[in-house]
Amino acid sequence: MSWPQFNHIQLLRYAGLFQYASVGTPFLRYQSLVEDSVQKHLPSAYVPLWLGCYVVFGIVYWYLTRDLGDRRRTWVRRAMQIGLLIVLNGMAVAIGWFSQSGISALLLAVVAVVLPWLLPLRVGMAWMVLQNFSLVPVFASIREPVFSLSDAFLQSSLYLGFSVLAFVTALVTKQQVDAREEQRRLNSELRATRTLLAESSRLAERMRISRELHDLVGHHLTALSLNLEVASHLVQGRAQEHVLKAQSVAKLLLSDVREVVSQLREGDSINLTAALQNLTEGVPGLAIHLELPPRFSVDDPKRAQILLRCAQEIITNTVRHAGAHNLWLRFERNADRQMAIHARDDGHGAIQFKQGNGLSGMRERLAQFGGRLDIVTGNGQGFMLDASLPLENTA
Repeated sequence: MSWPQFNHIQLLRYAGLFQYASVGTPFLRYQSLVEDSVQKHLPSAYVPLWLGCYVVFGIVYWYLTRDLGDRRRTWVRRAMQIGLLIVLNGMAVAIGWFSQSGISALLLAVVAVVLPWLLPLRVGMAWMVLQNFSLVPVFASIREPVFSLSDAFLQSSLYLGFSVLAFVTALVTKQQVDAREEQRRLNSELRATRTLLAESSRLAERMRISRELHDLVGHHLTALSLNLEVASHLVQGRAQEHVLKAQSVAKLLLSDVREVVSQLREGDSINLTAALQNLTEGVPGLAIHLELPPRFSVDDPKRAQILLRCAQEIITNTVRHAGAHNLWLRFERNADRQMAIHARDDGHGAIQFKQGNGLSGMRERLAQFGGRLDIVTGNGQGFMLDASLPLENTA
């Protein structure tokens, strides 16, 4: 029997909540905790303060992890998340102080689960180490048993191992989630490319058949018709009648061949609808709202490939850099035989926009055929892109 499939992020989140609930089991004997604190000559208010910090820790952790893995990261959101991390650390240290025990280190292991999702790797590692050694004053203040300063450092180092284990587990989970999402995105691109290749192959085959019909069959029928024309002047009587009928049939066949060739050439355009739908379906963490003309076809395979690659680059940049939830992608054909691409997202935008290799390549592809690319962005304003591509060669 195979294991059921779980959402890795949610599974990790609930594991942290289970650890948090386990730390709260001493409150099942609340009255005994109060009596123990009195016997240890501690203020009687320590236990309710301990409980209050414990409740606040749980609420903050639940709120902080409700959308763990969300790619949308504005500076306001980041500042709020860092602030909530500080609150978690403060509550954990306070719980250790009021309980006069090391259970706060178990809560810091819960915090370590969150760090890889909210902070860069090096910053997260440094945060994890510092938060554990912030327990040194807590351990040094414990009266039973009495800890020296060196003992407090050793105790913090001991509990650091639990945080490292939780941190690495969360880091591996994050890398797996990122790899899976990247694989889904690449699979969408592969299906779109395969669809475009099939359309290009279909177009090439239609062109080959039309040329063969025109050059070979059409040529031979024309020659046959001319020979029958000559023969009709050389024979008399009933033989002439049969020759004229054969000449009529030959002309009819030639007309049918020309009609078939014309029909084949009329349908020699690449339909981009299926390719773009495959490209936009299944993109992780991003809802793509695609608008296409009623019949979206392009005669030139090179232009069709440029349009597909532009859409692919827009989606890739939105997923990797914009931190957006939605992408609106619209294709429309202008009256002057130009295909226009309008894209915008609800991401965080950028104060100072720097064009990367992908957008530079898009601009160069469009410029080869007389197209253009315009980009508008700003902090908190999302990312807007307008591109145009002439569908016919300009003189």
